[in-house]
Amino acid sequence: METLLAERDIQQQLIRFARAMDARDWAAMAAILSDDAVADFGLGPVVGRDEVVASIRPYLEACGPSQHLLGNFLIEVRGDSAYSETYVADLHLSKDPASELSFRTLGNYSDRWVRRDGVWLLCSRHKDNRATVGSMDVFSR
Repeated sequence: METLLAERDIQQQLIRFARAMDARDWAAMAAILSDDAVADFGLGPVVGRDEVVASIRPYLEACGPSQHLLGNFLIEVRGDSAYSETYVADLHLSKDPASELSFRTLGNYSDRWVRRDGVWLLCSRHKDNRATVGSMDVFSR
């Protein structure tokens, strides 16, 4: 039963992180990351909670609405550590409502988790983009 609860808690954290990105809720995003979090979204690793948030923030602040949809969750729990693989399909629209500019990715998050004080924290994320559609110009300021 403890493993099932841990899997559920991690899945909820994954969803909270995606929602935090779409809501531009940087504090909520930071609360899910460990202090020593490492992330690689395809441009090389970024180390540290604040640095991970700072690497995501300019992209999401530059575009209009976004939606990060998650699915096909695989979560393996071993005591106070865990590993998850999650499909992600994200869509980013232009800030200009008249523009048809958009950017989408189909990818996979490979994540490592640690439980500290009863809370599952994301300590490592690697995003593998399998496909992209559209233009990165949607992130231009």
